[in-house]
Amino acid sequence: MTLNEQAVAAEPVVPTPAGRWAVTAVFFLNGLTLSTYIVRAPSFKEAYRLTDGRFGLTGLLFAVAALACMQVIGPLTARVGARAVLRVTLAVMPLLLAGIAVAPGAWWFTALAPVLGAVHGATDAAMNTSAVAVERRAGRPVLNGCHAAWSISAVVASLAAAALAHAGVSLVVHLVTAGGLLLVAGLAVGPRLPEAGRVEARAGGAGPWTGWSAALLALGLTATALMVLEGAVLGWGGIFLHEERHATLSLAAAAITAFTGGQTAGRLVGDRLTGRWGGNPVFRVGALIAAGGLAAAVLTPHPAVALAGFALAGLGSSVLIPLTFSAVGRLPGAHAATLISRLTTFTYTGILLGPALIGWTAGQAGLAATMAALIPLPIVVALVPRPPETRLP
Repeated sequence: MTLNEQAVAAEPVVPTPAGRWAVTAVFFLNGLTLSTYIVRAPSFKEAYRLTDGRFGLTGLLFAVAALACMQVIGPLTARVGARAVLRVTLAVMPLLLAGIAVAPGAWWFTALAPVLGAVHGATDAAMNTSAVAVERRAGRPVLNGCHAAWSISAVVASLAAAALAHAGVSLVVHLVTAGGLLLVAGLAVGPRLPEAGRVEARAGGAGPWTGWSAALLALGLTATALMVLEGAVLGWGGIFLHEERHATLSLAAAAITAFTGGQTAGRLVGDRLTGRWGGNPVFRVGALIAAGGLAAAVLTPHPAVALAGFALAGLGSSVLIPLTFSAVGRLPGAHAATLISRLTTFTYTGILLGPALIGWTAGQAGLAATMAALIPLPIVVALVPRPPETRLP
């Protein structure tokens, strides 16, 4: 029996609806917090009079702090449990969000932003661990629904920020109010979370190299490639439509909406499809759909058709990251908490590398050629071996 199977057998069974919806709520709250911070980035830059270089450095420190925290949070989660970790982070993240808004100066902002990144990294790893635990105990997929909640939260945060900014609500009032509401919600959700973890410490330790394997590296590189692809569409899709296909600025901006809308729609039905056909077949079909959508978006000369292609690419790619988390949770050799924290390292690496890599390559070969070179990527990802699927009671 592997460590993950021991974890499922040892942890108390939680009624599926309660466990599932509490974990889904964590994804939604985490997405709201992070997205609120991201969409108010221009306000932060203006409020603290940050240069482009200083603001870019703050973003880099945010990501590096998240990556560093992910290296230790998996073994910690395996010892104390995901619920204990999340109850702390769900309280700390809203306080940091409000604190950044009332920071007395630029240096305080630069110092607090990486702390928020670290706590977000811990939350990201722990909430995926909880979702995998619920999925395994339930014997049916839930990861797509959880990630759909995150996608929806990003839309809610952006719309709310736009409406409040239009109404003249200040940055401080917005974030302090949001932080207070998120804190109350986090305190309410925390006690309802299912327990996950506290098995690995009894089953053989959690050293710094625990969980690293060829299978994890393969799936991790898959996740990195997928995040590079996602970053390319979100960061450069609109620019591609405007500069290469001469779309209007409004139509070009809709590329992001089309892609994220397709992702959200796919994730809302992804669990149902996975439960019927199995995760591995759905993953491969989704990858092929993503490749077809990206080809339509990049190779057609018509902006409207390209927009539909981005929506199709979002639909196909929607299930890929959630199913990769689910697959990593099935790997033997370490507790799922440790394995998932390792995977998040790869996803964040893709987030960091994606936009910069696309920009550098576009500078050398042109944006159209760079985007076209991404088309085979989902097909290559679909060929990576994946662990066999099992249904647990």
